[in-house]
Amino acid sequence: MTNSASAPRSAVRAIVTGHTRGLGAALAKALLQRDIDVLGLGRGTHGELASQYAARFAQAVVDLADPAALDRWLAGETLKAFAHGAQCVLLFNNAGTVDPIAPLGAQDALAIARAVALNVAAPLMLANALAAMPHSSASASRRVVHISSGAARNAYAGWSVYCATKAALDHHARAVALDAPPGVRVCSLAPGVVDTGMQQTIRATSVDQFPMRERFEQLKQNGLLSTPEAAAQQLIDYALSEAFGSVPTADVRDLVKA
Repeated sequence: MTNSASAPRSAVRAIVTGHTRGLGAALAKALLQRDIDVLGLGRGTHGELASQYAARFAQAVVDLADPAALDRWLAGETLKAFAHGAQCVLLFNNAGTVDPIAPLGAQDALAIARAVALNVAAPLMLANALAAMPHSSASASRRVVHISSGAARNAYAGWSVYCATKAALDHHARAVALDAPPGVRVCSLAPGVVDTGMQQTIRATSVDQFPMRERFEQLKQNGLLSTPEAAAQQLIDYALSEAFGSVPTADVRDLVKA
């Protein structure tokens, strides 16, 4: 971890997985712009943010689709050192994959295993590690934000793996809400349809593999996709609000309407 020794540590700190591109990069940048220290986790690094926010930005290279590698990283001191003394620690479980996109019987077995590891095992392992850390005070909080999807709550042909993994995060949040340790809040939060690389992957998929491709093409053509930057601000606003954790699942589009 590379925080400047002379820079004051922020009372609120955030961990963002998949921070090098798309929504994860937008989350990391928006948090840093609010003077919130960020620890980014992923297979690569974000050079631009590292140069702009050297005093508040740390990164760890770990393959989140490899549970053994993540377990080894969690056994180290980086996460504990980053969270130590913080009044509030946010965990944005953002990293994920939409692959494999295909009907049952045409899915690659290793792609299924990787999707389950990245989309489900990693968020659950990180949430567990965060909840297990001692709080700096009785009023300190740990807030787990699972980045969910409409696919968690609606079935799509060709997306059985993605739907199942996102639904797993929703149900994990529902169960954790029943037994969370003091100071721990959780919400599986859908950000709406965001214009990221995942959307490019969806639009490049054949109709045979994903029959609803045309719907997502129309969302792009009609300018109905949210930008990563706008979605990030909504997610952060809710994560920092007093309402966070009052319900285990939510959608930012409903929050805006409310």
